[in-house]
Amino acid sequence: MEGDPTHPANHGRLCSKGTALGDTIDLEGRLLTPRIGGREASWEAAVGLVAKRFSQAIAAHGPDSVAFYVSGQLLSEDYYVANKLMKGFIGSANIDSNSRLCMASSVAGHIRAFGADTVPGTYEDFEEADLVVLVGSNLAWCHPVLFQRLSAAKEVRPEMRVVNIDPRRTATSAIADMELRLAADSDVALFNGLLRAIEDKDAVDASYADAHVSGMAEALECAREASPATVAEATGLSEATLESFYALWVGNPKVVTLYSQGVNQSTCGTDKVNAIINCHLASGRIGRPGMGPFSITGQPNAMGGREVGGLSTTLACHLQIHNEEHRRALEAFWMAPRIAKRAGLKAVDMVRACADGRIKALWIMCTNPVVSQPDADFARRAIAACPFVVVSDVTAETETARLADVLLPAAAWGEKSGTVTNSDRHISRQRAFLPIPGEARADWRIICDVARAMGWREAFDYKVPSAIFREFARLSGLSGRLGRDFDMSALAGLDDEAYEALAPLQWPVTEARQGGRLFADGGYFTPDRRARMVAVRQAPVDDRRCDDYPLRLNSGRVRDQWHTMTRTAKSARLSRHLAEPFVEIHPADAERHAIAAADLVQVESRRGAVVMRAIVSDGTQEGSVFLPMHWSCEWASQARIGALIRADTDPHSGQPALKSTAVGIRRFAAAWHGFALSRQELRPSSSYWARCRIPGGWQSELADLREPSDWADYLRDLVGEGCYQVVSLLDPARGSARIALCDEGGPSAVLFVAPAPLAIARGYVIDAFAKGAPAAEILAGRPKSAHHDPGPLVCACLEVGANTIRSAIAKEGLESFEAVVRCTGAGSSCGSCRSEIGHLLSAS
Repeated sequence: MEGDPTHPANHGRLCSKGTALGDTIDLEGRLLTPRIGGREASWEAAVGLVAKRFSQAIAAHGPDSVAFYVSGQLLSEDYYVANKLMKGFIGSANIDSNSRLCMASSVAGHIRAFGADTVPGTYEDFEEADLVVLVGSNLAWCHPVLFQRLSAAKEVRPEMRVVNIDPRRTATSAIADMELRLAADSDVALFNGLLRAIEDKDAVDASYADAHVSGMAEALECAREASPATVAEATGLSEATLESFYALWVGNPKVVTLYSQGVNQSTCGTDKVNAIINCHLASGRIGRPGMGPFSITGQPNAMGGREVGGLSTTLACHLQIHNEEHRRALEAFWMAPRIAKRAGLKAVDMVRACADGRIKALWIMCTNPVVSQPDADFARRAIAACPFVVVSDVTAETETARLADVLLPAAAWGEKSGTVTNSDRHISRQRAFLPIPGEARADWRIICDVARAMGWREAFDYKVPSAIFREFARLSGLSGRLGRDFDMSALAGLDDEAYEALAPLQWPVTEARQGGRLFADGGYFTPDRRARMVAVRQAPVDDRRCDDYPLRLNSGRVRDQWHTMTRTAKSARLSRHLAEPFVEIHPADAERHAIAAADLVQVESRRGAVVMRAIVSDGTQEGSVFLPMHWSCEWASQARIGALIRADTDPHSGQPALKSTAVGIRRFAAAWHGFALSRQELRPSSSYWARCRIPGGWQSELADLREPSDWADYLRDLVGEGCYQVVSLLDPARGSARIALCDEGGPSAVLFVAPAPLAIARGYVIDAFAKGAPAAEILAGRPKSAHHDPGPLVCACLEVGANTIRSAIAKEGLESFEAVVRCTGAGSSCGSCRSEIGHLLSAS
């Protein structure tokens, strides 16, 4: 896989996941035929049943008795027809997206401030700014291509400053000139303090505000309450640190404030967004090169979904669902029998409506809410209770797919054609380069098949995705004429050939203009065309900690996995960076709970429990633990962190607070710990297990509360039937065992067992097993002096381990990241391992 050097978003750069996409395009685990009740069925039968059951529910209980739960991984054409079917023909707004979980607070904040869900700036602003402020964004791991662009800009202009605002010290900290490790959910206090400083330091742009902004007096009055002492108390930062940050922000007019999930995923996420935007509006730092507030999304087409109306609170092309003129215009354009007249159920509310019987038929597209939703066990019960559930996806076995009455096989990345939009409004063509396998179909076609079977043939009689795109572009012209921001009407006349050749371009795309920044000269999308500053106050932090649950759970992503791992877990190299789920614990909390590094830890909330490996680090704050969101029941025994998380939401956006659940921790007292490798897929049954792929096989971390009577028999049970020779190294006095099952080709499976977490050279053992080394060499658990152990994986793109980097540093006298790149290649691709390489350099 190679990046496109001409693309304006990445200039050819890829992250580790993009580099490894080629590892994930096989057909193992793919859903290739429709299934009804778990049995293969024809498309005719499956579509007919879906249409019948949805139609029956609508007839008996009304349009609001059905719902679609869709995904930011759909293409815009897929999203468009799903939204058209639900809002224009079924007549309900009960279509919501998993994007509700990641960026809905940004949408709500944009609408409150700008009158529309508009991102004012461009990615070039990161490179042109003199100050980039990152808020709640581990950019290095979650948006590594943007991190590369920022890093490259800083190297060219060393005077550029970067401030990283986050309760955790993350990989992104490596680029920061200043770190503000503030208390969780105290962002409103921090930015109200900044707004007060903007006024106190005479940095208000009065001419801009007088011409283009309303609500400044009220917002400033509220911000005056944020005295240095008050902000210091709320954030946990010193007054001197606050003054330094405020002076840096005020003293650098070209400032971009980039924010992500740490801002959005909160019960006060929308207020945080508006507190940030207030500072840019008051100072006039918006819409010009190198300045502005900037929300970055968490999914490949979250922006496209927002544009087509994929959220239950909006209409297509940023039309407003509460605006009667907009509704009538859309109804006429679609020639729809009915149009949704009010906002529908948001994601969390949709799950609750399944539980209490209001939703009779639910269609889930391209997402796995049984893992990703908050209060995930409740979500599983709620979806299971829904009378009729449809799931269209590429994967046959997910927690959500197992609840489906009808499973519909969808085309995957590389097989489907359409468009996506990124965080700075660039529309890009996604072109198929693989044939669609089996009986799978593109999502847009599946949706249209069902719509036609429900009686709306003419409105959904598309033959190719370009026809959907042209209609979408025409509708955007109507939106533009109604004074909205989203307008790409100049593309409405594209024929199929031009659509196929469409180069990336930034909206708006009209006869008058293409792309660029917005709002430098006002022109907001409110009724009076003025922006709104919103008076917000710091809310009391309610994470509900108590003696039984004294810690705050902070959730997030890791560098080399994506969502619930249905795709990235196929790549052995991506799994080698972090092979099992973990909980990051501050040393003081670890000592308080008698937990050591590498122990297994049970993390409990009022809703459920998980078991994860302990990483003891002062990167997380005392009183808080960090857990990754990715692991599902497919990859670990007890790691669905959604089962822990409370389902409280922001009152404006409906976005759940995924980073503020009270939890307790205790050491998981296993009788033994194990590490197993096998050529065959392992399905362990021990109290704790976490599995992943390795080259040519599978790896599992294991632990249990009881010890089996015979380790060789235990390993045989793990791998299944076969004729094996047993090679064993047993040390009963130490309680350790090392077992290999060998066939004619050499070791087929190996197991290491000890009473405590195993200290073996896993990288070496995995490589030796993959190369078919003799059993004795593998069971040694570490290399002889003549061999080399690459160590834990650091660079997933080029598969460079920590020991390889350490050796190069020592032998070549390397002193910089750039020198390590030149010598080993590590860090030369996506660059998201920069901080880990930095730690190795510092320790040398």
